[in-house]
Amino acid sequence: MVNCWGLLTEKNEPVPLKQVEVEVQVRGHVASVSSTLQYENKEERPLEAIFVFPLEGDTALCHFSAKIGETEVVAELQEKQKAKERYDDAISSGQQAFLLEESEESPDVFQLSVGSLPPGEKASVTLSYVTELAVQADEALRFCLPAVLNPRYAPQDSGSVPQVTSARSVPYTLSLSVQLSSPSPISKVESNCPLEPLKYLNTEKTQATVNLSPGHTFDRDVELLAYYSGAHQPTAIVEMGQPNAKSGSLMADPVVMLSLYPEFPAAVTSSLASCGEFLFLVDRSGSMRCKMHSGPGAQLRIHSARDTLLLLLKSLPIGCFFNIYGFGSTHDSFFPKSVEYSQESMDQALEKVGVMQADLGGTEILSPLKHIYSQPCLPGHPRQLFIFTDGEVWNTKEVLDLVKRNALSHRCFSFGIGEGASTALIKGMAKEGSGHAQFITGTDRLQPKVMQSLRFALQPAVKDIAVKWNVPQGVSVTPLSPPMNVLFQGQRSLLYAELTGQFAEAAEGSVSVQYHLGEQSVQNQLSFSVKPGENTGLTIHRLGARTLIRTLETELRTAEQDEQEGRSKKEVERLRKRVIELSVQSGVSSVLTAFVAVHAGSSEPVKGSLVRRHVPTPRGILMRCGGGPVPNVYRSLACAGPINAGGPRKVKKKGFFRSLKFKCASAGAPPRPTRNFQMLSISCDDSEIEPVSFTSHADMEVPEPPQPPKDVLLQLISLQKASGSWDLVAELAEVFGKTEEEVAKQKPSQVDSGVWATVLALLWLHGFRQEDEDEWQLVAMKAVSWIRAQKGGSVSQCVQAGNALLGCQVQQGTLGL
Repeated sequence: MVNCWGLLTEKNEPVPLKQVEVEVQVRGHVASVSSTLQYENKEERPLEAIFVFPLEGDTALCHFSAKIGETEVVAELQEKQKAKERYDDAISSGQQAFLLEESEESPDVFQLSVGSLPPGEKASVTLSYVTELAVQADEALRFCLPAVLNPRYAPQDSGSVPQVTSARSVPYTLSLSVQLSSPSPISKVESNCPLEPLKYLNTEKTQATVNLSPGHTFDRDVELLAYYSGAHQPTAIVEMGQPNAKSGSLMADPVVMLSLYPEFPAAVTSSLASCGEFLFLVDRSGSMRCKMHSGPGAQLRIHSARDTLLLLLKSLPIGCFFNIYGFGSTHDSFFPKSVEYSQESMDQALEKVGVMQADLGGTEILSPLKHIYSQPCLPGHPRQLFIFTDGEVWNTKEVLDLVKRNALSHRCFSFGIGEGASTALIKGMAKEGSGHAQFITGTDRLQPKVMQSLRFALQPAVKDIAVKWNVPQGVSVTPLSPPMNVLFQGQRSLLYAELTGQFAEAAEGSVSVQYHLGEQSVQNQLSFSVKPGENTGLTIHRLGARTLIRTLETELRTAEQDEQEGRSKKEVERLRKRVIELSVQSGVSSVLTAFVAVHAGSSEPVKGSLVRRHVPTPRGILMRCGGGPVPNVYRSLACAGPINAGGPRKVKKKGFFRSLKFKCASAGAPPRPTRNFQMLSISCDDSEIEPVSFTSHADMEVPEPPQPPKDVLLQLISLQKASGSWDLVAELAEVFGKTEEEVAKQKPSQVDSGVWATVLALLWLHGFRQEDEDEWQLVAMKAVSWIRAQKGGSVSQCVQAGNALLGCQVQQGTLGL
């Protein structure tokens, strides 16, 4: 009897993956990454190891090789079915083989198969990829090495079966070294994991190295923040082609990458819309009971979502419409349809927000999106959709296709909460919905990032975006990026294009982005040298190829849907051929291709069954989340031999689970309102499969675990009325550290108590919470507008008396009054 990996077994069998070594080269806004995974088979039988792991959704996976002993085998990128057949043939004949493929459901999930390792054999595999670095609000460039693959929930009728992986600690370590180079000086590098000191390699501080401290267990995402001087400056880089590539192909020609930062007229950015339909779609699945991070004082995700909804509701403009949806295995809404924003509707929504729980089971986002899109839009009120989730869905591409089909009716702003949120889902929804994506990881606060997106949503939508190239005669431009459909003030946009023709030594070109913003016509322009620069390892070529491949894959899925409706098959065949051709030519993986490597050093057929071991990703696909929940449906655990586990019902299917069944008990479990699932053992022999048992406490009516006290800033904001004003009440005085009588006594005569209270609130915000302006800026703008609309009373007297009462020194002009 041999225990199968992927589940927490009583025998605690060793995992063949021993170590992960990662080398990163950061060049400006992009990074090249090389990861080496070291395996060792300590079994007494030949072994096949399966490792499912995440990468950023916009990653271009471009190299894969394996080393057995002193022999290195470089993988070929082939059409996926051919690669799988070659892999299966190799391991069945006793050869050592490796297969690396992208998930067909989500482009940020990959599976590595290491096949037919003889007993005692060691092997290492190296995979390389390139990725863009996201720009943060504080101008940092963010690199993330994903470690957590969160549960991907599959709807009951989807046919997908999510994968179960162990919740145990990860039995391998990570070493990480980073080399940085930038045209501008490197100011600093920060991380959520311990780093060795940053070492500069030149006096200009444009090159540096930094390493992860030794002994790090890969139990969470590794996040690096690189700070450059002038990181927000527009740039253009032209990369030379590959000398031995096929003439006329993408890899043979130069490729340009443009980093654009549009600057809107000040008059536009300072005025915010007072209309719109704001829909907030909040994940209420069980995983939202997880903590925001593992440090002290961490909120539960659902509690952070509550605080964020409070802030959003207080920041909405008078005259707009809104509704709040919760989703899990089912979905519901606060109101049958969107309601006009008023004091009454805001109070009703806040009451519901206060009791909102993560109690809707698994994470199915497709159904609520279909419901929202089926509702008619309100004339004169552009629809703005805000989606909050920890990204635990399995049908990512189906969701993105739905958002794309409805792109003309709304803008979509998405937020990935916690480590492991699917980058493909979060970024994809924002991209297809012409919105903006944000990720909240580590000790990040959700509120400032959400408020930044709300400010974007309140800005006029950019229309009629046109990109125009001006290049020397004899040079032509072929865009690799899809047409631009969204621009936001100060937010980077990356464009890729292929250049063909003859290049003079000092040739200059330019690109201009023209668009309409409200009633204004705006143009931003960037000049650049057309002459290709030094070879940078084809990083830009591969990112450009990846961009084009993703666009073609989206077109292919649309064409396949048309084919199912009886339309032409020719377009499907053309797109499939183009994706495979471009993928193989550029060396960048796609959903239709896979890397395969075969080492023919041994060719003895395998005797008996081949043991398959699933290597757990950090915290696993099945997570406790500090006593948190687990989705209701899980993907199969594949085994080379049949599986048997204790359970109440047998499933007559060899090789994988068709269903799982839960058994409720309370033996020795802590009293919590969340589900605590305890995995029992599963082992391999010649019997049939039986389901796994879990322990659940979902129905216990007990208090939630204690949470950190509410921030005094949120206490102040919670007291604001929908109009933007505050009433003079004891709760407001408590925020100021005063009694209601003390505050009322200092009110200037002839001044309305509401004006006095509102001025005091503004003084307190500017005087004591200036560092949190991103969170309260819209709240303060509403307050200022309300004060200006009031008649009578001296604002200057209020400011002077308020400063004396609160002990601050804020000028009246600073308040916007």
